Amino acid sequence: MNKINLTQESQGLKDFWQLKTLGNINNHTINLIKIKGEFEWHTHEEEDKLFMVIDGVLELHFRDKVLELQKNDCIIIPKGVENKPVGKDEVTLMLFEPTRK
Repeated sequence: MNKINLTQESQGLKDFWQLKTLGNINNHTINLIKIKGEFEWHTHEEEDKLFMVIDGVLELHFRDKVLELQKNDCIIIPKGVENKPVGKDEVTLMLFEPTRK
């Protein structure tokens, strides 16, 4: 067991859109990612996904609305819901998702 400092881990992220794995809990992986700009419209057909904003402001676009998440906000996106994450400026996110094999 080791303590994880999110500020220090976030400072170690050098490239946009590259996942950094912090650890695993049961069959889920906890990742950090730094984003800037738009990701494509996509859907996770088999799993829910949690986004938590560590730093910055994230816009989550859905087909019927746009939600703005600030630092320390989080959201669970149910499986099958189409979305597009947008970071107009630099955003650091923590993601909880099923471990990929």
